[in-house]
Formats: sequence, structure tokens, C-alpha cells
Amino acid sequence: MKWFWAVKPPPMPMSSPLMGKKKKPFLGMAAPLGYVPGLGRGATGFTTRSDIGPARDANDPVDDRHAPPGQRTVGDKMKKNQEDDEEDLNDTNYDEFNGYAGSLFSSGPYEKDDEEADAIYAALDKRMDERRKERRELREKDEIEKYRMERPKIQQQFSDLKRKLSGMSDEEWLSIPEVGDARNKRQRNPRYEKLTPVPDSFFSKHLTTGDKHTTVDPLQGVSNLNLPGGLESPYPGGMTPGLMTPGTGELDMRKIGQARNTLMDMRLSQVSDSVSGQTVVDPKGYLTDLNSMIPTHGGDISDIKKARLLLKSVRETNPHHPPAWIASARLEEVTGKLQVARNLIMKGTEMCPKSEDVWLEAARLQPGDTAKAVVAQAVRHLPGSVRIYIRAAELETDVRAKKRVLRKALENVSKSVRLWKTAVELEEPEDARIMLSRAVECCPTSVELWLALARLETYENARRVLNKARENIPTDRHIWITAAKLEEANGNTQMVEKIVDRAITSLGANGVEINREQWIQDAEECDKAGSVATCQAVIRAVIGIGIEEEDCKHTWMEDAESCVSHGALECARAIYAHALQMFPSKKSVWLRAAYFEKNHGTRESLEALLQRAVAHCPKAEVLWLMGAKSKWLAEDVPAARSILALAFQANPNSEEIWLAAVKLESENNEYERARRLLAKARSSAPTARVFMKSVKLEWVLGNIEAAHELCTEALKHYEDFPKLWMMRGQIEEQSEHNEKAREAYNQGLKKCPHSMSLWLLLSRLEERVGQLTRARSILEKSRLKNPQSPDLWLESVRLEFRAGLKNIANTLMAKALQECPNSGILWAEAVFLEARPQRKTKSVDALKKCEHDPHVLLAVAKLFWSERKITKAREWFLRTVKIEPDLGDAWALFYKFEMQHGTEEQQEEVRKRCENAEPRHGELWCAESKHVLYWQKKIGEILTQVASKIKNTF
Repeated sequence: MKWFWAVKPPPMPMSSPLMGKKKKPFLGMAAPLGYVPGLGRGATGFTTRSDIGPARDANDPVDDRHAPPGQRTVGDKMKKNQEDDEEDLNDTNYDEFNGYAGSLFSSGPYEKDDEEADAIYAALDKRMDERRKERRELREKDEIEKYRMERPKIQQQFSDLKRKLSGMSDEEWLSIPEVGDARNKRQRNPRYEKLTPVPDSFFSKHLTTGDKHTTVDPLQGVSNLNLPGGLESPYPGGMTPGLMTPGTGELDMRKIGQARNTLMDMRLSQVSDSVSGQTVVDPKGYLTDLNSMIPTHGGDISDIKKARLLLKSVRETNPHHPPAWIASARLEEVTGKLQVARNLIMKGTEMCPKSEDVWLEAARLQPGDTAKAVVAQAVRHLPGSVRIYIRAAELETDVRAKKRVLRKALENVSKSVRLWKTAVELEEPEDARIMLSRAVECCPTSVELWLALARLETYENARRVLNKARENIPTDRHIWITAAKLEEANGNTQMVEKIVDRAITSLGANGVEINREQWIQDAEECDKAGSVATCQAVIRAVIGIGIEEEDCKHTWMEDAESCVSHGALECARAIYAHALQMFPSKKSVWLRAAYFEKNHGTRESLEALLQRAVAHCPKAEVLWLMGAKSKWLAEDVPAARSILALAFQANPNSEEIWLAAVKLESENNEYERARRLLAKARSSAPTARVFMKSVKLEWVLGNIEAAHELCTEALKHYEDFPKLWMMRGQIEEQSEHNEKAREAYNQGLKKCPHSMSLWLLLSRLEERVGQLTRARSILEKSRLKNPQSPDLWLESVRLEFRAGLKNIANTLMAKALQECPNSGILWAEAVFLEARPQRKTKSVDALKKCEHDPHVLLAVAKLFWSERKITKAREWFLRTVKIEPDLGDAWALFYKFEMQHGTEEQQEEVRKRCENAEPRHGELWCAESKHVLYWQKKIGEILTQVASKIKNTF
């Protein structure tokens, strides 16, 4: 409620009787907010005219001269303010739940207690909203996902098509027609029309009279002669017995109908396709018709007129300017006025008789015989023009006539290399040799003519020809290289090296810079032509030119790889041979050369190279192992054993050589030999891998007890080696001792907490026995101890997916991608977690993050495979195995794909490439290759088995 305060009275004299009264408690206190003195008793003061300004009539204009309509007078302003102040309390503005639309107390003052109340209510609303927020958001998210699954957006359905728009060129974009109503007015506004057939006599009459009436006169049927309607016509014989016979304007309507049908059939046959799908339109003729069409658009016609006027002005201003005549003729040709173009260009030949281009253009525009006459006239004006002679030869259809023209040309222009080459190409070898002899006399500086003559001559004559060529052209390297190839082709390989060395010396003496890259390209061409000795001699001569000593090794290795990529294997072999001579003790060079021979050479060349390699680098274990493996693959086991024995002598107690010897014996079913070798290795060179191989051998042979004992002994010495704990747990799992397996995994994790494989094995064990919650907690614990581990995140996602909790799996995948944004294996899994319409979009995101990750490339290949885009899928499979040939899963999927969609040759090619790559990694691949039952299977057998277990569920 409001408090009304009176004005404080003046002080009373001491003798007043009011002295005894009690003092008011509110006196001396501050007035409350909103207090107006005298308001309670009506003493609120008054206002004079000077306070509010002069009085105004309702029709007076307001001060704002730019006020909008309805607010330009004082009365309008007052009326609007009054309407704004009044609340609309009509029943139509009342709602049973919310009350009136506006506030009932909006006209009252907004005080501090009102503000506090609003703040309290707002806090309560916010608190209640937060309590329900999480549940509401989850419910809304599930509803939206369900709705999107049932009714995907049009944007999502067309996302792949919209993405293809990025590859459109400007011409394709501009060629899209504008959307509009192409129908005429009658089609847009259909009306019911009455069509009345007209007799043939009507057309006959009007054809003879020449009238152009669009309506039939209703009085035409009334005649004084009482004749049938329409017979009163002015053509001859109208009143004769031959009344129905047409006169001079004969018209056969039957033939008109037949012609119309024939024309319609022709049009349909031009634009329709046959039943078999083969079009009847000739594409070349169709394009020719398009090119010869006269432009029908007004803009094109106006542009042509402007161009025609402009070119006419140029011709008149400078009639001896050849380009003006050529451009004018081509303009008329484009517009379809070929005869006008011919007349113009012939006029141009008169005005510019010394212009070669004008004569050639005239010959092009004229038909056959006329073109010959034009060329003959051109030759008279320009007897030294090579291009006109070439054109004259082209116009001739008979070979003899061509030869005659060219010989006549050579009489006038004997220094033209182009004419000689064209003439020689038409001759037989013997005549060509005679002509080339004359050609090199006339054009002694043409290398091509000299080399062509040398190819046609005998060995002795060719040598003399090349010697003359060197005398005339001492600065060209091709003559020297051809001489070397000539000697090699005739068996004089010892001369090849001398010729190449003399070439380098002679060219240097004549001031020619030796360009190393050009010489290597020449060597590659010699290699492709089969001149191996010349190729190797050139490589040896120029390989070291212009290279610093510290850059030699790196540069030569790059050169060798470049030659391999260009298919010049002999060049690469020569580069490796030269590098090995310069760096005989470099293990990396020997390894590169060995891998080159393994991939592109023969087994004999590889073994010969490896024998030289181990002689120079006896401590390089990998070279010994490559030699032993080559012998083993050739089924020469004794030779492989002898190589390993020599390797033992050079590298005593080498773990790699011990294990290679064990593998050699076990693969050849010499199990006792393998056991003895492993026992000897455990005593002389005990390592964790040696113990692991010992356990593995006993395990795969079925001696579980011996394997268990060896594993226990190994863990006493190497308890921090996770593979031993893994093997112990797997042996217990195979024996169905789940508790012991769990104990082995737990003990291993205490010693090796960062081993991902141990965490995964323990989790899968718990999932297999039905302890889903325990498996989930194990994975969460593993992720805490090993943050940013894609393998653990992937297993967590798959665990939820296998349990049927797809929403949780999607949530985990989102968290995983936040923590490991560049993990290809996670992105590959995320692509196939999405619904089919969104997979392509997800794959694009994955490629942006991990462009060269093999798992992402493999996922894209599978995506194209699922969409039956066979060619694209094959391209992405090839890209995957090229980037990562060690990924066995990619080879298995590729082989499965070719089994379904490829030929037998393609399947065999994938199989051979996989065997050469020898993949060792991959989830599906390792599940088969490391299984104890398949330990002796070859690469090809594992590939077939893995491919057979793959199902097209993606």
C-alpha cells in the first residue's frame, strides 16, 4: 500500500499545550521511494502555461515536418498515445491458461520489489529448466535421429550430387538451361476448342482464287442456282459437267497426307533411338550440321552485322592487309555464306598476291579442282613458299602426282628440310636412300636427314655417313649416340665406350655444355630401343658430371628410382653398379640394389649381387638373410643352410640369423633340428624373441605342456615382454582355462600397462564369457592409462555396437574422434557407423583429415563397392595397396572384390602382387596368419582363406 506523508509543521512555542503530546515515530526519517509531498490531501501543486508551452488546437501540425501519415497533427498524436495507454481487456484477448495477452498492470510503476520478484521467478524457472534439460535434450536428440532416419532431408539425399558440382567447368555451368515456362500461351491456358473438319473442295477453291480468308462465309452455301454449297467458284468449268474436276490449281490431298507422314517419319528417325539402345543419329554429321547452322538469335545476328561492317572498314582502309581478308572470309564461312567467303578471299589474293596465308586460306575454302588451280596460281606468285608446295601435295590424291609436286618443289626450294622429309617419306627404301644422299648435300646441317640416311645405309657406309655428319655438325650429341648404337648393333661393343668418351671430349672442346639430365634421357631412350651397352656407357660417362662429392650417393639413388619409374631398368642397373663401385662398403646402397634385382631382375642376378654384397659388408645380417631366403624360395635348402652357416661365422650369436635358421628348418618340417637350434640359441644368445619362438614352436606342434613350461621360464627372465604374457593367456584360453587366462592377462598388464594387445585380449575374454560390464570397465581403465590410443577407442566402439547399443557406440566414436582426430582407423569405422545416405559425406570428412591413410582409402573403396561403382572401387583398392602394401586386410578385400567383379587375369594379378608384397599386418589377416592351425600356410593360401571369410555386410 502507499504511504501518504503530510508536510512537517513549524515548531510550536514552549508554552503550547502540544508540548505534552508524543512525537511521531516517522519524523526525521528519509521519505520512501515515490513519495510526493501533499499527495494525500490533494495539495499536489499546479502547472502554468509557461511550463507546458502555448495551447494547441487538435488540427495544428506537429513539430516534426517529416512525420508519417496519421501522425502529422496534434490530435493524431494524442489519439495514438491514448490508444497505446489503454489495455485491450476484450474477451477475445483472454486465454484460460495464460490470461490476457498483455499485462494487466503494465500501466503501473515498475518498482524495486517488482524487479526482485521477477528475478526470483526467473531464477526458479532457470533452475527447473536445468533439472529437466539433460533428459529433454536426450529425448529430443533421439527423436530427431529417428525422424532423420525415417525421413532424411532432401539436402542429405542429394549431398553426393551437390558435391559433384564442384568439378563442373564454367562451360558446363553456363550450358544449363534457364528454368522457365517454355509453353506457348495456348498450352499455358488450355481451353476447350472445337475443331471442324474442312472438305478438300474448300482448299481447292481457295488455292485457285488466291484468296486469303481465315473464316468461311455462312452465306456461301446459298445460291440462286440452288447448287450445293461451295460450288459457286470462279475456276474454269464451274457450270460444266466437269464440275468436280479441278482446273489449273490442281491439288491432290492424298499425296499431301503421304508427304506429311513421310516427313514425320524422317524427323522421328533422326531424334529417336532404336529398341536396342543404339542411336540412329550420326554424331559427326550432327556436329557438322550444328557448325553450319546460321545463328537465329537476334543478338548473334547483330554481332555478325557489326563484325561485317568493321571488317569491311578495315579492308577499305588498308586493302593490302592480309588478316582482314582472311577474317572476313572466315566470318562469312561461319555464317553459312560459303560462296561469299570464296569471293572475298579471291579478292584478297588479288589485293595481297604475296601473302602466303591468304593463298592457303583460298585453297582451303575452294573445292578440289578449283583449289588446285588456286595453288598453281599461288606458286607463280610465291615460287619459294614451302607451305604452298606442301598444300599442293596434300591436294593430290595420287602418290605419283604427290611425288611430282614435291620434286618440282625441291627444284625451286632445295634447302627446305621439311620438303625433303616429306618427299623421302613417299619413296621406297632404295629411292629414299638416293634422295637422302642428295638431301644431306643440300641441307648439311640437318641432323635428322643425316641420321635417316645412316639408318638406310650398310654398316660401312653408315659409319662414313656419321663421320661426315660429325664434321658438318660437331656440336650435336645425337650423331655420337647413333654411332655408338650402330657399333653395338654390329657386335663391336668394345667400341661403344670409346665413342661415348670421345663424344664427351669432342663436345666439350667445341664449347657444348654437357647437360646431365639430357644425356640420361638419351640413355633411357637407348634402353627402350634395346641398345643396352650404349645406355650403360652413357650412364657411366655422365653420371658424375656436375655433382658434389657429398651429394653423389643421394643423387644417384634418386636417378635410379627415376629410371625405374620410366621403365629404363638397364639405366637403373648401370647407376647402381656405378654407385657400388664408388661406395662398396655402404650397406644401404647394396640393399637398394638387392631390392631392385629382387623386383625387376632374375634370381641369378640377385644371388650374384648378394654374394658380392656379403663379401663387402659381412656384418649386414639382412644381406645374408636375403641370400638364404632366395635359395630357400628356389627350394635349394642345403645352399640356404650353407649361407646361414657363413652368416654365423661372420655374425656370431646374431638373433636374426638364429631365428632365420630355425624358420628354415621348421618350414621344411625339420622340427628336431629347429628344437636343437632354439635350445642352442637359448644357451648362447638368450633373448626374449628366441624364447618366444621356442614357445611358439612347441605350441603349434601341439606340445602344450612344454610350451607352458618354456613360457614360465621365459617370464622369469623377461617379465616385461608383453608377447610372452599374451601367449600364456592364449594357451590357457585354448585349454578353456578362463580364470588362468584372466590371471595371466592381469599379471601381464601389471608389468606392461602400455601394451594395447593385452588390454584388448582381456576385454575380449570378458566379453566372450558374458561379462559385458567388466569388459567395458577394462577398456575405460585402459584408455585412462593410455590416452589418445585409437585401437582402444575402436574396441570400445565395437564392443557397444556388438552389444546392440548403437547410440552409445556413436557417442563413443564422437569422443574418440575428438581425442584422436587424425586416426585413420577410427575414421574408417565412423564411415560405416553412419546410415547409408550420410556415408559419403563422412568419407569426405575422413579424407580431409587423413588423406593418405590406408584404412581411410580402404573404407572409401568399400563404400564404392557397396554402391556398385566397380571402376572407382578398383581405383581406390589399387591406391590403398600402393600406399601400404603391408596391410593384409586391403589385399584380402581387393581379392574378394576381384573374385566378384573381375576376370581371372585380374584375380591372378592381385594374388601375385600380394605374394610379392608379403603383408604381415591387418586385423583380419593376423587372425588367420597367426593362428596356430595355419602357421605353415603360404601367403596365397592365407589370402584365399581371409577373402572367403569376408562378407559384404557394409
